[in-house]
Amino acid sequence: MYRINPTQTRVAIADGQLLVRGAVTALLGAEDDVAVAGVAADSEEALAVAERERPDIVLVDLDLPGAGGLETTRRIVAEPALEGVRVIVLSPTDDDDTLFGALRAGASGFLLRDTEPAELLEAVRAVARGDALLSHGVTRRLIAEVASQPDRYRPSPEELDELTAREREVMALVARGLSNQEIAERLVISLATAKTHVSRALRKVDARDRAQLVALAYETGLVQPRRGGDLRDAASRVEPALVALS
Repeated sequence: MYRINPTQTRVAIADGQLLVRGAVTALLGAEDDVAVAGVAADSEEALAVAERERPDIVLVDLDLPGAGGLETTRRIVAEPALEGVRVIVLSPTDDDDTLFGALRAGASGFLLRDTEPAELLEAVRAVARGDALLSHGVTRRLIAEVASQPDRYRPSPEELDELTAREREVMALVARGLSNQEIAERLVISLATAKTHVSRALRKVDARDRAQLVALAYETGLVQPRRGGDLRDAASRVEPALVALS
């Protein structure tokens, strides 16, 4: 049904609305570097498509019928046979607890459902490159939610014990939204060294990608945004559409 070029990014679409599935299929199908690997109307179909097609990315509606978008994401990420398959969650709302849950579930990208088509395409390409994406609104709310509830986030030293002082510093900079290049410039180290520190931090804290690294940095208290400068600074670093944590 779907003709796949091995050089294309293969994307499966899991959404309960037929019109949305059709629109996204048409959008992706019009691109030379992207191909639709399958569609699903509920969570069970999404898992079946993921297992059968092994796409690079699965676009998962947060309100996916069946087990729901979060549980579907969790199952895809937890399945050893689907290692390497990444999930982008499409959220119709900006509920903070749900978005934090998606981070913990292992999603590599977060977009609001009203994202412009060009932004969705860029998200697919960015996640395919190995980046983690947060939409503008989600990033602002992620930071603001942590800042507004400081007592909810207590340091958990045991989660960060294995990190060196430099790796903690790098992890904090990742949480501030800095790219590897910006980290290298800030710390006056090579880009390769910055990438090595990030990779080691990911491995040591058992984070799937940079999105989870960001969440852990805030939740453990390694980064504690304030209502003043830090919050404004972090928000100002977000591009109008997307921030790529690469």
